[in-house]
Amino acid sequence: LLQDCGADCAKFQKSELEYKFNKKALERPYTSKHSWGKTYGEHKRHLEFSHDQYRELKKYAEEVGIFFTASGMDEMAVEFLHELDVPFFKVGSGDTNNFPYLEKTAKKGRPMVISSGMQSMSTMHQVYQIVKPINPNFCFLQCTSAYPLQPEDVNLRVISAYQSAFPDIPIGYSGHETGIAISVAAVAMGAKVVERHVTLDKTWKGSDHQASLEPGELAELVKAIRTVEKAMGSPIKQLLPCEMACNEKLGKSVVAKVTIPEGAILTLDMLTVKVGEPKGFPPEAIFDLVGQKAKKTIEEDETITEQAVENHVKKAKC
Repeated sequence: LLQDCGADCAKFQKSELEYKFNKKALERPYTSKHSWGKTYGEHKRHLEFSHDQYRELKKYAEEVGIFFTASGMDEMAVEFLHELDVPFFKVGSGDTNNFPYLEKTAKKGRPMVISSGMQSMSTMHQVYQIVKPINPNFCFLQCTSAYPLQPEDVNLRVISAYQSAFPDIPIGYSGHETGIAISVAAVAMGAKVVERHVTLDKTWKGSDHQASLEPGELAELVKAIRTVEKAMGSPIKQLLPCEMACNEKLGKSVVAKVTIPEGAILTLDMLTVKVGEPKGFPPEAIFDLVGQKAKKTIEEDETITEQAVENHVKKAKC
């Protein structure tokens, strides 16, 4: 399904519950409408895939030709994912300020994608200083940990702040908003990784579903991202081959405002700019023509061509 939508990677979340939560957290009564058990521990145990199920998922991902990984939600989950041979580790926002976890994960030597929900810029600088000397292959994702996320809390400008603060690593975006527009905008700002939650049905039980994309939206997002990637293009501004037809049709030239007798020295009030036949000097050359001598009589409304002007060097368009 994800491959059909054009995604590059399917990412799950792996927890070893006794290592992620303490006993009291697991024993806490959980009466939410999203609950799958009487306690939070029962709820999480109901939802958690086993090691064998993860091996099956990875095998399936290989068969359909898509990368497969997971967020390791505790140090033991990272150990399992390392053994599973995932292509990269995802560090969820809840572990980004967990410095011992970061060190151990970085030492595994796999690329790391680190979300930054709930963190400050000073924490992200610390994260960079911890991870970089151990493992240079990592990136940061701008993220706000709210489900669903409101546009006014997205702060896409943090992407630019990260690009300035950490110019040697890729910066991306992990979004929990509804719709695709904000994620597309993140790519236009230079995000190199985009992470979105995906569901088959937003009305299903569980707080994540309403902050997720359904398959049709994911396909639309991937298509829009690929279009924006193409459209980013080159920073060099120049007349492009695709513009030649428009330039031929609409590009203007310098023409004579009045009849200019042979031998006259051109002044600005003799000249104007129009779409002319044939093409003559481009409009940006009008000031350079002032002071030049007419080699022949130029009729009123006639295009001024190189042949009609003496000692004029046409400036190349660059």
